[in-house]
Amino acid sequence: MAEDDTAHPPTDDTPPTDAPPGGPGRPRRRRRWLMITAGVVAFLMVATGVLFWIAYRKLDGNIQTDSATDELLAELEAERPNRSAGAKGAENILLIGSDDRSGANSSYGGEPGTQRSDTTILLHLAADRRRATAVSIPRDVMVTVPACEKPDGTRSKPGLMQFNWAFELGGPACSIRTVEQLSGIRLDHYVILDFNGFKTMVDAIGGVEVCVPQPIHDKDAKLDLQAGRQVLHGEQSLGYVRARESLGDGSDTQRMGRQQQFLASLIRKVQSQGVLLNPARLWPVLDAATSSIKADGGLSSLGALYDLTQDLRGIPSPDMALLTVPRRPYRYDSDRDEFVQPQTTQLFTVLRDDRPIAVRAPGPAPTADAGAGPGAATWAGANQATASPSANASPTFEGRTADVDPCAPH
Repeated sequence: MAEDDTAHPPTDDTPPTDAPPGGPGRPRRRRRWLMITAGVVAFLMVATGVLFWIAYRKLDGNIQTDSATDELLAELEAERPNRSAGAKGAENILLIGSDDRSGANSSYGGEPGTQRSDTTILLHLAADRRRATAVSIPRDVMVTVPACEKPDGTRSKPGLMQFNWAFELGGPACSIRTVEQLSGIRLDHYVILDFNGFKTMVDAIGGVEVCVPQPIHDKDAKLDLQAGRQVLHGEQSLGYVRARESLGDGSDTQRMGRQQQFLASLIRKVQSQGVLLNPARLWPVLDAATSSIKADGGLSSLGALYDLTQDLRGIPSPDMALLTVPRRPYRYDSDRDEFVQPQTTQLFTVLRDDRPIAVRAPGPAPTADAGAGPGAATWAGANQATASPSANASPTFEGRTADVDPCAPH
């Protein structure tokens, strides 16, 4: 067969080395960078998730659960009050400031290992979460304490004694049952905070502003303050809310007033400084708070505390009332207190039914108006409530709201 002498084009399929712009080389480079970027993003997401998980586990693990108290209360369920039909969705939390002298708290003197409820506040959150009421229960008020199980396993006898003895006698379970018995209010949760926990939390938010009416120089309370506005940190803040003999008239009533002012200032500080919305500021607060408290099983998790924080954050400070249960010197011992009636029963009834509570600035209440007719009279004196003008209206109690400036004149 004759050879074909026709010229043929080269059969080499190798592409030219100089690809035109936008040729096959660029898509491959673009895909490579997209894969690298996606990998970095995926790594950061996983790393962030791991860090959040570690942080959550740490904070959640900080919280102590008081299982022993939960078990005691469960055994005594039949003796506890039922929730009022009109208070469905409301929540009642007992906040207990313990003067436990064990461990790091031993530096505050007293007998090591002893503890009483130095401060007790009943916090009521309305069902609609638009109102909150914090009611201080005087530590020295005389109340009937029910039979309680002691730490050694024996059972005490019911009797009349100072309220703060209930905590020493039978721990938080005894305090809770005492409050429920005298108020008829079902307590849903409780939180216990000791001296060092209180100081740590105040330091974590950068201190709390108070108003000092006159200079204070008290070595026992570790206070050395000038008159006027002051920002108190750890040790000073503890001395300020605990001191009694050296400040004012030395009464527990005035001390509870200072505690309420301090709590109001703390609430304003947290809300105004954006602590709850700033991760850099929120972390130390959460770490301090979760490391400082002991709570019931229903509240001793980070998720439950977060929900509670969100509820409180959504309540405007003018709708947060702080007051003390109406009290007066005990008729048989002026160093003790007793509840004033019928105002105390009115207060607990309003809370139990989840109705709003009105408060007025501390000071003498208006006197009775002879021509006002039945139901319009008022009771004079500190920590008293004015009578309600009708059966369905709520009385007005001496107290304050969280928006009041501590240095503002009353």
